[in-house]
Amino acid sequence: MTNAKVQSLKAFLAGAGRVALVEVAGTKGSTPRETGAFMLVSGSATFGTVGGGQLEYMAIDKARQMLFSPVEGEMATERPEGVVSEGTAGASSTAAATPPGGFAATLPSRGRGTLDIALGPEIGQCCGGRVELLIQLVDPALEAKLVAAAEAEEAQLPHVYILGGGHVGQALASAMALLPVHIVVVETRAEALKGMPEAVETKLTPMPEAMVREAPAGSAFVVLTHDHALDFLIVAEALKRRDAAYVGMIGSRTKKATFRNWFLKSADGSEAEFARLVSPIGGDAVKDKRPQVIAALAVAEIMTALAGHAAAPSAQSKAPRRKAMAG
Repeated sequence: MTNAKVQSLKAFLAGAGRVALVEVAGTKGSTPRETGAFMLVSGSATFGTVGGGQLEYMAIDKARQMLFSPVEGEMATERPEGVVSEGTAGASSTAAATPPGGFAATLPSRGRGTLDIALGPEIGQCCGGRVELLIQLVDPALEAKLVAAAEAEEAQLPHVYILGGGHVGQALASAMALLPVHIVVVETRAEALKGMPEAVETKLTPMPEAMVREAPAGSAFVVLTHDHALDFLIVAEALKRRDAAYVGMIGSRTKKATFRNWFLKSADGSEAEFARLVSPIGGDAVKDKRPQVIAALAVAEIMTALAGHAAAPSAQSKAPRRKAMAG
């Protein structure tokens, strides 16, 4: 299944006409996005973000100057407030001197340029850092590179298995559909899989616990089927996965206590394994049992667990930092 982000990227590139790529090529201090973050700019639309605010408005303006310059790919030479140094396509002189803590502007070629922006009061932002942006026209080779990078990033996405497609399962799948994860909803009932978001993969199986065994390392498992006995079987399987990033089960404290008793006495479970179970999902600080509220609370919990697992030295696989598109 192709991730929704990859589909959206391909659709934008196919329908946008002339496009410029704006990419964060370097950062210093506090900045809204990291190196490698990018956006695409056409004459009437954008895709992605480099941080919003005046930083992004300036980048869009410069990208469109490049798109529609009488001299193909040439960027205007005026320096807006807050821009420390700017590479101008076609320039032959050396870049402007770099102020303390700044970036040197790269020597540009036709169809490429850089902006080095201080995120201070001069442009109405107070991040305090600096961002170097690379702006370049998108040709077929760069377009293919963008799609390949998006597909590679998709392949590294952590998997979130939502085992149960009832009201909470539907709400959770919808809440996570726009996040950088690969969602798989597993059900024993075909009707419960209807209406899932397009970005969500669905699996119909009489043995959902088997999906737990087959899941990639670092996966998250959220168990909320229509049957408590089935919940117990699935959770027991997930807790035996030492490489799981998160194992959560919907229910009350009573259900968790009942599961513990069964897990230790009948499923050969250990206290250490049981201690990894998150139940109820989303915590119990908010006394609101509406599916959408439970889903909102659980999403933050799951994403935090995935981030912690990826950062841990014992994580078995880590997504490589995406390299800049320059070159």
